[in-house]
Amino acid sequence: MIAGRAWVFGDDVDTDVIIPGKYLRTKDLSLLAEHVMEGLDPKFASSVEKGDVLVAGRNFGCGSSREQAPLALREAGVSAVVARSFARIFYRNAINVGLPLIEADVEARQGDVVEVDLSSGTVRVNDRVFQGSKLPDFLLEILKDGGLVAHRRKAKEKGRT
Repeated sequence: MIAGRAWVFGDDVDTDVIIPGKYLRTKDLSLLAEHVMEGLDPKFASSVEKGDVLVAGRNFGCGSSREQAPLALREAGVSAVVARSFARIFYRNAINVGLPLIEADVEARQGDVVEVDLSSGTVRVNDRVFQGSKLPDFLLEILKDGGLVAHRRKAKEKGRT
């Protein structure tokens, strides 16, 4: 179970506002985290707390295919992203870097308590429960292992390919 405070954004949040292009030259994840979401909320990076949950509308993560977008969110402390829908490449990049996400049509206000149960595909906001799309077991395993690289490393250690 993932639980945290809601940060609410709308539709079509693109990767350029998740992490602006001028910060893509660095491999320093803490620098990316310092500037995450500054295109929409300049105070987000300094106010987000470890475990907070980002709630958004349709087409979250559209735009360029930069892997730094989900990395910056994860490094800033975002524990999960809940959205009505995700851009396909962002969705896969988030799984690959170990950032949990779930597609669900959720109504939340800034600061609401959000609980995400990836195994059932449900999202609870205060007293309301929303049914989202349950992730397939193989994606849940990748997330549980911390991302695709860690998952493959673990499989190799167990002698599986």
